[in-house]
Amino acid sequence: QMCIRDRFISLQMITFISRKLFSSTIKPASAIPGLESVGINNKNILWQPSVGQLYEYAIKRAPVDPKTRQDIIASNGALCSYSGERTGRSPKDKRVVIDDNTRNEVWWGKVNIPLEPASFKLHEERVLDYLNLRPQLYVIDGYAGWDPAVRVKVRVITARAYHALFMKQMLIRPTPEEHAKDFQQLPDYHIFNAGEFPASAQIPGIGSKTCPTLNLTERKIVIAGTQYAGEMKKGIFAVMHYLMAKQGLASLHASANEGEKGDVSILFGLSGTGKTTLSADPKRKLIGDDEHVWSDQGVFNIEGGCYAKCVNLTREKEPEIYDALRFGAVLENVLFKPDTRDVDYENIEITENTRACYPLEYIPNAKLPAVGGHPKNIFFLTCDAYGVLPPVSKLDYNQAMYHFISGYTAKVAGTEMGIVEPQATFSACFGEAFLPLHPNVYAQLLAEKMKKHKTNAWLINTGWTGGKYGVGNRISLKYTRAILDAIHEGKLDNAQFAKSPLFEFQVPTNVPGVPSEILDPKNSWKDKADYDQTLSKLAQKFANNFKNYEDKAASIKVGGPKV
Repeated sequence: QMCIRDRFISLQMITFISRKLFSSTIKPASAIPGLESVGINNKNILWQPSVGQLYEYAIKRAPVDPKTRQDIIASNGALCSYSGERTGRSPKDKRVVIDDNTRNEVWWGKVNIPLEPASFKLHEERVLDYLNLRPQLYVIDGYAGWDPAVRVKVRVITARAYHALFMKQMLIRPTPEEHAKDFQQLPDYHIFNAGEFPASAQIPGIGSKTCPTLNLTERKIVIAGTQYAGEMKKGIFAVMHYLMAKQGLASLHASANEGEKGDVSILFGLSGTGKTTLSADPKRKLIGDDEHVWSDQGVFNIEGGCYAKCVNLTREKEPEIYDALRFGAVLENVLFKPDTRDVDYENIEITENTRACYPLEYIPNAKLPAVGGHPKNIFFLTCDAYGVLPPVSKLDYNQAMYHFISGYTAKVAGTEMGIVEPQATFSACFGEAFLPLHPNVYAQLLAEKMKKHKTNAWLINTGWTGGKYGVGNRISLKYTRAILDAIHEGKLDNAQFAKSPLFEFQVPTNVPGVPSEILDPKNSWKDKADYDQTLSKLAQKFANNFKNYEDKAASIKVGGPKV
């Protein structure tokens, strides 16, 4: 065993080596190709720092905002970092630059709020001035997209080590050879993150101290007034939605996994539908948990890491995620026990939106490189709290496009108002907030891929049966897994189907391992008239929501409920 003196000497050596490493890697902007040409002239920059370097700087540099908690290292080895006032995305503050290239192309409205080029210039100049005046900056280079033919080279410039570590893990990390080849000139996109510095509400078109801004023409993402790291991740996702669509490739806000025979499945689903849980199938390799592209060669993950919710996380419920949270992972806005530094996943004092970021290779059954063939099955997951949708339905192409554009799930209203009625939630393409183009563009691209490769589409209800929330019961996860297993094993290929009312889904009459009485939801309701009334009510909500997209997606309406 190492004696105390030896341990002390070892610590001295580690400190000495660490300091030498830091001093040898700090560079002026002029020494990093392309930085000065985009307005960065800071003299103290860490370019492609290691995880260990970022840890050391994260814990020794206090945040600029005194209300933002200091980063610490948890007992599991992860870095606990804090985003200050903003603990989630700020969609109402996001802006997209409108110019001659984007004016008639972008889907303008509540998702993409326009900002004039002159205002963007003022916004960018303030951010660059702030970054250039910081004592030190971090520059991270990486790829978006595992397919070398279409991947996007991304450079992140930030003033916080936590943001640098986050993007180091979320982007695909280049090898030294790839970095020397691809990042000695200007990359495809830049992220300038000055999240600690407020935006100017006096700039026309901004009007708030928070402003993440996307400039598709100049290929820049400029962030001010929010330290929430997810703005960078989703900013790049919006970029990929834009660039891939222009190449005829289908970008997907979905998880993907692959069976032993190479069969790929895509799982779409909003929060609370079970997408993360169901995609983490021990019998299948995980391609990715959130963002993918369907190209002419097959499916590839956009990211090099995962960004998972971790409220109430336990090893029993999510063993792969729990064990992935170690050295190199970032725990965002997660608190810990002061005396032991043990992570307290149940503590939501800061926010319920606690997050964990970790590299894809930390998941034992991850497939690397994160690519797969053409999908055999696509699953649209919904948590129907009205309890009227079947646990499994097969969709034709028109229905698949309709439900892709609808992006439906339901949430239970908060009890503080005494409301128990479920609330329908719709998000176009299961990720409306990240779509720079009209949803119909993405629906048509998906339809083309599905028809060409004869991909099956299924609607999976992980919500209620036997009545709506408060009356019925949540469909057992065991039954949902049995449904997916039956589909993956081909047991429903020649099954008998019955047509459901109003929505006209094809519902299998028998699924191995699933009680037949729950396959037709009406059979599980005691009050059949109440079922009919609730089903009609939900169908009308679908119809009302689809009016938002009929201007360019009228032909898809045929796939909706008959109301």
